[in-house]
Amino acid sequence: MTFLRRVMLSRSRKYCALGTIQASIALLVLFSVTHPAFAASPDLDTVLTGSRQRIEKLDYRVSGRLTRVEGDGKRTSYKFVGKAHWFPDGLRVLCEISGPGSEKTSVLLHMTAGGHVTIEAVLPGEKAASVLPFERWNDPLAGTDFSYEDMLESQFFWKHQELLAPEKYGARDCFVLKSVPASQDRSHNDSVTSWIDRGILYPVHVVKTLHGTGQQKEFIYYGLRQVGGAWSASQVEATLQGKPGSSILAIEFGSGKANLARKDFEIGQSGAPEEKAK
Repeated sequence: MTFLRRVMLSRSRKYCALGTIQASIALLVLFSVTHPAFAASPDLDTVLTGSRQRIEKLDYRVSGRLTRVEGDGKRTSYKFVGKAHWFPDGLRVLCEISGPGSEKTSVLLHMTAGGHVTIEAVLPGEKAASVLPFERWNDPLAGTDFSYEDMLESQFFWKHQELLAPEKYGARDCFVLKSVPASQDRSHNDSVTSWIDRGILYPVHVVKTLHGTGQQKEFIYYGLRQVGGAWSASQVEATLQGKPGSSILAIEFGSGKANLARKDFEIGQSGAPEEKAK
C-alpha cells in the first residue's frame, strides 16, 4: 500500500511539473505576441531614441510661407511664423498664420515626454486663447492640407512602434517606422508610417492614415540641412488622397539656437524670428 502511494505521488509530481512547464511556455508565447516591444530590435531602439532626442533638443524660431496650391495651379499664400522649445515638462510649439484678407490665427501646442498633447488657439474673430477641442485637431490650417495636429511629431512618442522592412526613398536608404496610437494617445490618425534617413535619422517621407476613412495624407520633406548641429527641412509638401493640389510649408529665415524661454510662448504675442538661418 505504501509502495503504491509512493508511485502515485511520484506520477502526480511529474504531471504537475509537466503542466507547469507547458503553462509557462504558453504564457511566454502569449506575452511575446501581445508585447512585441519585449523583443525590440536594436534598429528600432536606434530610430526611436534618435527621433525623440532630436525633438527633445528643439529650440528654434522660423518664418516663411504656408501656401495652398490648387489643382489648376492657383496659389494662396499665408505668412507663417513659428517657434519651438523643449522644456522640462515637454515641447511647446507656437505658430502664427496670417494672410491676404484674413485675420491672424495663433496656435500653441504642448506635448509631454509621454506624448500627451494639448492645443490652444486664438482663431479669427476671437480675442482670447481657448483650448481647441480634440474634434477640431484635424481641421485644416487656413484652408491648407496641414492640420493643427500636423504641427507636432507626436507619433514618435506613442507606445506602439514597429520597424518594417528597410526601403529606399529616392536615393536615400531609410528605416521604415510604423507608429500606431494607443487608447491614451489622442490622434485622428490610425497609423503614421515614416521613412527615416538611416544616416541622419530625419524623416524624408511620412504617410498618415486618417481614422475612420482610411484616407491617406502624404508629407515629403525637401532641402534637408544641418543648422547649429540639428537637421531640419527647408520645405514640407502635404497632399491629401483624392484632393487635387497640395500645400507647401516653406521656411525662409530662422535660428536653430534661439535660446527661448517660457515667456516666449505666451499665445498672442509677436513671434518674429530674430536672426536668419545660416
